[in-house]
Formats: sequence, C-alpha cells, structure tokens
Amino acid sequence: MVELDQIKFTLGTYKEPLKELKGSLDLENKALRIEEIEGIMEEPGFWDDTEKSQNYMKELKNLKDTADEYKGLEQSYEDIETLLEMGYEAEDPELVPEIQKELDDFVSKFDELRLSTLLCDEYDNANAILTLHAGAGGTEAMDWCAMLDRMYERWAANKGFEVEVLDILEGDEAGLKSVTLEIKGTNAYGYLKSEHGVHRLVRISPFNAAGKRQTSFVSCDVMPDIEQDLDVEVADEDIRIDVFRSSGAGGQKVNKTSSAIRITHIPTGIVVQCQNERSQYQNKDKAMQMLKAKLYLIKQQENADKESGIRGEQKDINFGSQIRSYVLQPYTMVKDTRTQQEVANASGVLDGNIDPFINAYLKWIHTKPVEEN
Repeated sequence: MVELDQIKFTLGTYKEPLKELKGSLDLENKALRIEEIEGIMEEPGFWDDTEKSQNYMKELKNLKDTADEYKGLEQSYEDIETLLEMGYEAEDPELVPEIQKELDDFVSKFDELRLSTLLCDEYDNANAILTLHAGAGGTEAMDWCAMLDRMYERWAANKGFEVEVLDILEGDEAGLKSVTLEIKGTNAYGYLKSEHGVHRLVRISPFNAAGKRQTSFVSCDVMPDIEQDLDVEVADEDIRIDVFRSSGAGGQKVNKTSSAIRITHIPTGIVVQCQNERSQYQNKDKAMQMLKAKLYLIKQQENADKESGIRGEQKDINFGSQIRSYVLQPYTMVKDTRTQQEVANASGVLDGNIDPFINAYLKWIHTKPVEEN
C-alpha cells in the first residue's frame, strides 16, 4: 500500500536522529545524577533544609521527566513499526489513519524534546517574569495589552505552568496599562525569552465608531526569575521606594491593600513593582529580588557581550520596532519579523498557540551567524 510505504519511509528518517537525540540529552549522565540525588535523599536530615531539599526534588523531577520522555519516544517508534507490520499483513486501508496519527504524535513529541536540548543557556530552566506595557495606541493599546496577557496565561496553562500576577495596572477605559506575570515551570524562561520585544496589532478598532483600522503596540520584557541570593550591591541612596494601593481587580488577581511596592533604581532608571504578596515586606523583598536580577543580568551581558541573549535590544514601543505583527484586518496572519515564521490562524495564536514562534526562534538563535563588531 502506497500510504503505508510513505509512513514507513517517514518513520525511517527518524531512526538516526532518535539516536542522536539520546546523545544530546546525555541520558547516561542524567541516570548517574538521578542515583546520586536519590542517595542524598536517603541521608538523615535531608528535609531539615526545606529550600535545599526542594531544589533537589525539582532537579530530580526534571531529570526523570526527560528520561521518561525519551523512553516514550523509543516506545512510540517501536509501536509504529508494529502497526506498520499489522497494516501490511491485513492490507486494511482503515488502519492507515490510525498509523498516520501515531506518526504525527511521534514527530510532534520528537521535535519538542529536540528543541529542549537547545535550552542550554545559564537561566533557561528558570521561571520567567514577563512584563507587558501598553505603548502607542491609547485605549486600543491597553486592550491589546490585555489580549496578550490572556494569550500568555493560556499558553502557560496549556504547558501545565503556574501563573502568578505580581503587578497589574488597569486601563482608564478598558484593558491594561501594564501587567507583570511570574510564570513557573521548567524552562519557562528558556521558552519565553523569544517573546521579548514589541508586539504589533492591526485590526478594526472596537473603540472607534468609524470602524477604522488601528495599529497598536505593546512591549514585552522577559527576565529569568533568579531565586538564589545574588551578589549585587544596591546602595540605599540609589533607589526610591514608593508604597501605594493595589490597583487591580482584586480577587485572585492581586491583594488590594496599601502594601504595593515600587522600587526605582535611579542610576539606570529601572522600575520594578510588586503588589501580589500579603504584606508590604514580602512585596518589597520580591521587588528587590527582581531589581537585583535585572542589575545582575545587565552586568553579565556587559561583561560577556550578551545583548542579544538575556535581554535583547531595547526598542521604542512604536512603529518599526516590532518583533512580531498580529494582523486581524483585512486578512488574518501572525508573522515574526526575526524568523519569518508565519501562522494564518491568528485566533489560535491569541488563544495561546505560540509554540510555532518559540520553536522557530530557538532554531534561529542557535543557527544565525554571530554578528561582527
């Protein structure tokens, strides 16, 4: 059967890449590390240091998850081979769609696991702190900011990641002026660093009675949530701390008390805010952690010339500065200006399906030539 021959040929093209993936994942050393951590867990007093024990548990889970995902791929490969044999013997065309679906699932999981091997930068496995700021476009831009907030929260939910709103400022008429999310999950920063930049929306404005086409902009800043105590000195005279009342909608979003904290680092102009914790002191600690992380990464990129790695180029939130355009009128398309990745189903993207852009970015960032100074 021609259909089975095609499936068999496609499956065969993954035989060697599957072996190469095993090497890239370094599963042998991962197995040794699993044994080592399990041995540490059996030592008396392991749970005395809660933070340390939790870090070990998190590392162990990540190692086991990776090993299990690869084993699942090997098993899927063998299962498809068995299904192909059955298909040839039965000569039943009704088996073709089932085998094709198994192959499609295998290819999807293979690509996802292979891309995870590209997440090798220092903070790729960390949680992510993602901040959106409405730019040019007024109320329309604030509405766009809220749409992007929804997009990222849906993407995180589909990944099984946890989302915590650290800071939120609602628009005067609609949408959001800004919002800061902490997205918790393995490799959250590694995936979301692709989103750093200006996002442009083109659509018929729902806030314009004349029904004119409107272009709006929102900036997205993504930073790793560096949990360890960073060796970064912040002089008291270099910062201004403001206390204000939370401005969000309340409920599960934010804690509406006069405990929100804004810290401004005067020498650099960096501003961080947190209003989600239950006390002013907790908000201050979280905001200081965010400030130190930003200052640390700026220092790192200066020392290692990593402007395009951790932070990316800083651009104005306006025309000509976007990394991605979302067009809803007169046609629908989302296009990344860096990788040229395009998706026609704009509504699907806005519902959280941004993986095609993340995957394209990871491939692009690891294959593009190094720019000469």
